[in-house]
Amino acid sequence: MKKTQFILLVAFAIGFVTIGFAQRRPHGVVPIKNGFGIEGGITQFDIITDNFVTEKGDGWLFGASATVDIPHKWYNMSYIIQLSENTIGVSARAPLLSTNEFVDYKIFTAQIALKAHVKIIKSFLTLDIGPMLQYNSELEIKDDKQKDYIITNYDDLRAEDIAKISQINFNGTAGLSAGYSHFRLKAQYIYGFTNMLNKLNKNDLNVGSNNKKFKGNQSMMVFTLMITF
Repeated sequence: MKKTQFILLVAFAIGFVTIGFAQRRPHGVVPIKNGFGIEGGITQFDIITDNFVTEKGDGWLFGASATVDIPHKWYNMSYIIQLSENTIGVSARAPLLSTNEFVDYKIFTAQIALKAHVKIIKSFLTLDIGPMLQYNSELEIKDDKQKDYIITNYDDLRAEDIAKISQINFNGTAGLSAGYSHFRLKAQYIYGFTNMLNKLNKNDLNVGSNNKKFKGNQSMMVFTLMITF
């Protein structure tokens, strides 16, 4: 989706929520405060699967959000766009060798989320939950010399063979955020509800005697600092 379409979507959503929640109270209309925030931080990425032996990898994340502060409700709302680059290791061995090592891959993600922020201690501490739509790149091997490594638990499946994973995925996110005034610390966990490895089942890969279907769910931890305006 193009940048302009993202902006129009967020603007429309904010307007819709503002109209829906700006209710008239006995003493007049309760003010709704719209805001904007940017955040950045670190990630830890993994794929939960029985097909491969994986190792969590680190990465970075940058995001922007449009927030709707609803004083007379027990929650606030926000619309979030996040971009991140992550790494993950998959166990494999060099041809003709028996010693396993981790092949490192990079993966880029672009995520859109709608979040509800449940007020635990007013707006100072909130529980943040919501659905998330994700586009991600294919897996990219960091060291080209490892492309022909054989994936652990397989006889002929090479490291480069598993790169073309599913690129549209649906996630759920939950976390906590705490802060005061214009600064917030956030921790969130992102779980992939869809099978991130499903596309591998359609790629006619050389799996030998291991005919188990490919199945894997994204697991991602995110720690960020957010500044709001």
